[in-house]
Amino acid sequence: MALISATIFAGILLSAASEIRETRWFWRRTKTPFQWLLCFPIGTRPSGRVFFWSYMYYLSRFVHMLRTFVSILSARRLVFFQLFNHIILTVVSFLWLEFSQSFQVLGIMLATMVYSAVYGYRFWTAIGLPGACFPFVLNCQIALLGGNLVCHVGVLLLHFMKGGCNGIGAWVFNSVLNGAVMLLFLNFYVRMHIMRRKRKRKVKEEVVVGRNNGGQNQIAGRDDEDDDEDIKLI
Repeated sequence: MALISATIFAGILLSAASEIRETRWFWRRTKTPFQWLLCFPIGTRPSGRVFFWSYMYYLSRFVHMLRTFVSILSARRLVFFQLFNHIILTVVSFLWLEFSQSFQVLGIMLATMVYSAVYGYRFWTAIGLPGACFPFVLNCQIALLGGNLVCHVGVLLLHFMKGGCNGIGAWVFNSVLNGAVMLLFLNFYVRMHIMRRKRKRKVKEEVVVGRNNGGQNQIAGRDDEDDDEDIKLI
């Protein structure tokens, strides 16, 4: 999964650079290259190198869906947010292609860069190498959602300031879907944070009780074990 994501990232990055270099004469008086990445000119058709890699990204979403089904069949615990997120991103990537939607180049580059880092990190830790001292996967998800939010705001501003962006109707629908994903993620993150705080508070209370009962050393050992387990769960 890390190699697939890295390949798509490199492919769409090089294709976008070539597309900008070859078509800049057509729109250079009204847009900068970064604005072109956010806002396709009206009338853009879904053909060429950039949309080829967009199609590859769309196909890769089914590989992610396959991983989800494998997780279900192997009786692993699956969070509803993960299942919903895979479904929504598959629909979003289809709309990107169908309506030549603006922002998809940056959206795909952000997503594949984060996926490469996350799956590479999971492979790194799965073969026994040391993991990060902070919640790496969670921070990557927050960075991806934050980057998407900033890009959505940029598309909206360019649409009204530069005379319109291609596929804005699909962009509005995708914004609603991405908003739903962000709300679910924030709900999941807040619940996880509250549960961790309650758990640490409970451990501290056990430490106090253990000290009062003369079992300080035994409870302190349990406290360290719970902290280690908490780090592994992240």
